[in-house]
Amino acid sequence: MSSFWSSSLEPPSGTYSLWRPYTRWLAPVLLLVSVVVSAVQGIDPGTLGVAGLALVWLLLTHGLPPERFRENSWLRAISFAGALSAAAVLMARDLLFLVFMISCFFLALRLRPVPLAVLGTAATSLLINTLGSGGPVEALREHGFLFVTVVLVQTGAIIGGAIGAARMAATVEARRQVVAALEAAQEENAGLHRQLFAQAREAGILDERQRLSREIHDTLAQGLMGIITQLEAAEDAPDRERRVRTALALARENLAEARRSVDALRPEALTRDRLDDALRGVAGRWAERTGVPVELTTTGDVRPLHPEVEATLLRITQEALANVAKHAGAGRVGVTLSYMEDQVTLDVRDDGKGFDPDSAHGGFGLPGMRQRAARLLGSFAVESEPGGGTAVSASLPAVVAAS
Repeated sequence: MSSFWSSSLEPPSGTYSLWRPYTRWLAPVLLLVSVVVSAVQGIDPGTLGVAGLALVWLLLTHGLPPERFRENSWLRAISFAGALSAAAVLMARDLLFLVFMISCFFLALRLRPVPLAVLGTAATSLLINTLGSGGPVEALREHGFLFVTVVLVQTGAIIGGAIGAARMAATVEARRQVVAALEAAQEENAGLHRQLFAQAREAGILDERQRLSREIHDTLAQGLMGIITQLEAAEDAPDRERRVRTALALARENLAEARRSVDALRPEALTRDRLDDALRGVAGRWAERTGVPVELTTTGDVRPLHPEVEATLLRITQEALANVAKHAGAGRVGVTLSYMEDQVTLDVRDDGKGFDPDSAHGGFGLPGMRQRAARLLGSFAVESEPGGGTAVSASLPAVVAAS
C-alpha cells in the first residue's frame, strides 16, 4: 500500500501511450476553447492577456518540453500550480473559463505521489465550485457544509475512478506482456520444431539413400547380373530359347522393381490431389482389388502439410492396407485421418484375425512403418490380438506446407 501511495495514478506507459498526445495538449486546447467562447460575448484585454500568459506557461512547462523533463515530479507540480492559478484568475474574471479549469483535474491526476494528486484534485474541485459564488472564502462562510460535501464527493469520485482505471490498465498491460511473452515463446518453439524437423528430414534422406542403395544391390544389380549370365550362356547352349525366356523374365522383374523404387521416392497421387483425396484413391483401388470395403473418415481442419509428412502418411497407409490383404483376412477396413492443432494422425483398423504384436518380430512390415514415422519425429503404435482385429496408428507433427 505504501508503494502505491508513493506512485502515480497514471496508467502504465504501454496502455497509456495512445492517450499521452491527447492529455499533453488537452489543457492548451481547452484554454483556447474558453478564449473563443468568451470572445463571442466580448472578452476584455486584461483577461485576454492573462489567457496568453497561461498558454505560454502551459507550452513551456507541459506541452513542449521533452518526455524526460515532463516526467519529472517537480516540474509536474510546478506546471500544475501555475495552470491552476491562471485558471482561477481567468474564471474569477469570466466564468466561461470554467472549461479551462476542467483541464486542471487531468493535470492534478499526473502529480506524484498519490497524496499530492488527491490534494491537487481537491483544490481544483474547491475552486471550480466556489469561484462562481464569490470565491472559496465567501462560499465556505455562507454555505460551508454544502461546499465541503460537494468537494469531498467530487474529489473522492475522481480519485476513485482514477485508481480503478489505473489498476485496470495495469492488469491489461500485465496480460498484454504475458501474451507477448507466450507468443514469443511459441514462435521460438515453432522455430526449434522446424529445425528439429529439418534435421530429422536430413537423417531420413540419408536413411532412404542407404535403403535404396541396398535395394539396388539386392535386386536390380543382382537381377542384371542374372540377365547377363543367362544371355552369355545362351550363345552356344542347346537350351538357348529357355535361357532367353529366363533372361526376359528377369528383365521384367527388374523393371517392376525399378518402377517400385521410383514410386517409393515420390507418390504421384500427391502431385495431383490433397492428402485426404489421395488416401481415398488408394483405399478405393485397394478395395477394388481385394473386394474388402474401406471406409475413409477425415476429421479436423484439412490443410496442406509438408510434402514429407503427406508422403509418409500415404506410404504407411499403403503398407498397412497391404498387410491387411496379406495377413488379416478382414471383412471391413476403416481409415481415419485426423488433423489436430499440432499433430496429424492416421489410424487403419480392420476386423481380421489379428495377431500377437509381441511375437511378430519384425514381420508384417511394421518396422518399416515405424521407421518412417520416427524419421519425422513421429510415433507409431500397433494394437492387435488374435481374433480381435488390428489397428495401426501413426502420429506426425502437423508441419504446414511452405507457402
